[in-house]
Amino acid sequence: MATQRLNWMSRLPRMAVVVHDLAMVWLCWHGLHYFRYAMQGGVSDIPWWSAEDVIVLLGQGLVFWQVGLYRGLWRFASVPDLWNLVKASALGLVVIVLGLFLYDRLDHVSRMVLVLYPFAVVAALGTPRLLYRVWKDNASARSDKAALRVLILGAGRAGEALVRDLRRLGTHVPVGFLDDAAQLRGTKVQGVPVLGRVSDVAEIARETAAKLLVIAMPSADAAAMQRAVAACERTGLPFRMVPRLHDVLEGRSLPGELKEVAIEDLLGRKPVLPDWKAIRGWLGGRSVLLTGAGGSIGSELCRQCARHGARRIGLVEIDELALVTIEAQLRRDFPDIECVPVLGDCGDPAVIEHALRLTEPDAVFHAAAYKQVPVLETQLREAVRNNVLATATVAQACRAANVGTFVLISTDKAVDPVNVLGATKRLAEMVCQSLADRRSTRFVTVRFGNVLDSAGSVVPLFREQIRAGGPVTVTDPEVTRYFMTIPEACQLILQAAAIGSHEAIYTLDMGEPVPIRLLAEQMIRLAGKQPGRDIAIVYTGLRPGEKLHETLFHADESYRPTSHPKILQAEPRAVSPELIARALEQLREACARYDCEALSACLRSTVPEFAPAAEAQDAAPATVVAFPARHARRT
Repeated sequence: MATQRLNWMSRLPRMAVVVHDLAMVWLCWHGLHYFRYAMQGGVSDIPWWSAEDVIVLLGQGLVFWQVGLYRGLWRFASVPDLWNLVKASALGLVVIVLGLFLYDRLDHVSRMVLVLYPFAVVAALGTPRLLYRVWKDNASARSDKAALRVLILGAGRAGEALVRDLRRLGTHVPVGFLDDAAQLRGTKVQGVPVLGRVSDVAEIARETAAKLLVIAMPSADAAAMQRAVAACERTGLPFRMVPRLHDVLEGRSLPGELKEVAIEDLLGRKPVLPDWKAIRGWLGGRSVLLTGAGGSIGSELCRQCARHGARRIGLVEIDELALVTIEAQLRRDFPDIECVPVLGDCGDPAVIEHALRLTEPDAVFHAAAYKQVPVLETQLREAVRNNVLATATVAQACRAANVGTFVLISTDKAVDPVNVLGATKRLAEMVCQSLADRRSTRFVTVRFGNVLDSAGSVVPLFREQIRAGGPVTVTDPEVTRYFMTIPEACQLILQAAAIGSHEAIYTLDMGEPVPIRLLAEQMIRLAGKQPGRDIAIVYTGLRPGEKLHETLFHADESYRPTSHPKILQAEPRAVSPELIARALEQLREACARYDCEALSACLRSTVPEFAPAAEAQDAAPATVVAFPARHARRT
C-alpha cells in the first residue's frame, strides 16, 4: 500500500501539468472564438462547453502525449521543449480539423481561429514553462548563501553551457564573461555580461568580487591556454578549466566537470585524431597479446584495444600487483572481453610460448622494457637481457607461432644512441628487422619520445618535489625533450600497426621539443606557487647517458608520409641476419657469465653508431634527486 501511495503521489505533478495544458487549450480555443465573434456582436451565442470542445481537448491531448511533451520537466525547459510545443500544436491542429470535419463539416468553426490557434497554444504553454525555469534558476542561486562567485574566461558555446550547468547546481553564481572577441564586448550570454578581455581578468575579478576563475576554452591552442593561465595566476585566485571534448569522449573527464589545468594542456600539442575506422577495421574481433601489460604504455594499450574491438587480450607481466591491477580494470570496464593474464618474464621462452598458446593472438605488442637512462648506464647486463634478448625471444616465438603482426615499442633514443637504453633499443629494432619475412609475421617498429606522466618520468618526479616544497631539480637550463600524452602515444601505435607495411619503422610526429626548465616552471605555477620564490629550481648537470637534445630522425633513413599525418615511415637500414644471430649468441653467453666488458664490446660492434655520451664529455656531477629503483621496470 505504501508503494502504491508513493507511485500515486509521484504522478500528481505530471497530472497537474496535463490539466494545466488542457485548460490552456480550452482557454485558447474559446478566447480566439470570443475575439472573432466580438467583432460581430455575437459573443453571447458562444456556449462554454460543447461537443466541439471535447473533440478539441481529446485530439490535442493525444498529440501532446504522443510527441513526448510530458517526458520533460519544467525545471529544465529549453529550446528543444519549445520546438516540441510547436510540433504538438501544428499536429494538434491537423487532428482537430479532421475530428471537427467528421463531426459537423467545420460548420461552426471560424477559419481565422484555425490559423491563429497554433500560435496561441505555443504562447500559452511555453510562457509558463520558461517563467518557471527562470524562477527556479534564480531561487536556487539565492537559496545557497555560500555560492561562489565565478568569472568565466571564454564566452563561446562551452561558456554558455557552463552557465546553465552552474545555475542548475546552484552552488556557483556566474558574475561575468571575459573574451578577446571584440564583437562580444558589452553583450550578454545567458543573461551574464561580457565584461572585457582575458588579459583584464585581475582587474575585473576584483571589481566583481569573484572567488573562482573558470577557463571555458576547450578548443584553444597551447599558446592561448598559456596566456589564460598566466592571467589567472596573476590574480592569486583558484582557477579551473572545462575539459576538452576528446577527454570526455575517452572517459578521462565527466561532462560538466571542472578540472584542474594539467601540464599537457600547456605543452603545445594539438589533439591527435586517429583514423578510428581503420583501427577498428584492423583490430575488431581480434585476439591480441601485450607484454609489459601493467606498465604505463602497456596498460593504456590494453584499454585502447578493449575499447576499439579486440575480443581477447592476453596480459604478460612480471609484476604481480601491476598484473592484478590491469586485469581488474579490464574486467570491470569491459566485461564482455576475454582477459588472459600470464605472470612471468617475457624473456623466458616457456612463459611467452605458454601465453601464445593460451591467447592465440593475431597481434603482439611488445611494450616490456627497462627505460631509465641513468639506471641502465650502470646496469648493462640487465639492459641487454631485458631490452635485447627478451625482445628476440618474444619475436622468434611470434614468428614460430605464425602471429600476424608483431609491434615493437621503441624510442627516439634509438636514433644515434649515446646511452645504453638507446643502443639496446636500436639492437632490438635490428633483431626484428633480421626476422622479417613477407611470407610470415609482419614486424612493425614504432618510435616515439618521452611520455607525460609515465612511471619514472620527469612529470611525476617534479610533482613529488613540488609537493615536498622543493627544490625542483633540472639537469641543464638548455635541455629539451619531445613529449606525448600516454593515450596519444597508444592511439598512434595502434594507427601505425593498422597501416599494414612489412618490416616497417614508424616515427611519430612529436611536435616541438619542450624545454624542461619551462616544464618545471609551469608545473610550479599550476601548483599555485611561484618559481624561485616559493619553489627553487636547482640545475644539477646532465646525468650519465643523457644529452641536451634528442633526435627523431636518422640521416641514413629516408622518411615518407603515411596515410596518417602524424606518422612517418622510415626506410630501414640494411641488416645482416647472420650478424644479428651471432651477436645474440655472444650476448647470451656474456649475460650468463655476467661479463659486462664482453656485453659492451658486442653492443658497440653490432650497433656501430653507438657513441656513449660519457666518452664525449666530462663526468657529470652527482644528481641531487635519484630515481627510485622501483621505476626501472616496464614501459
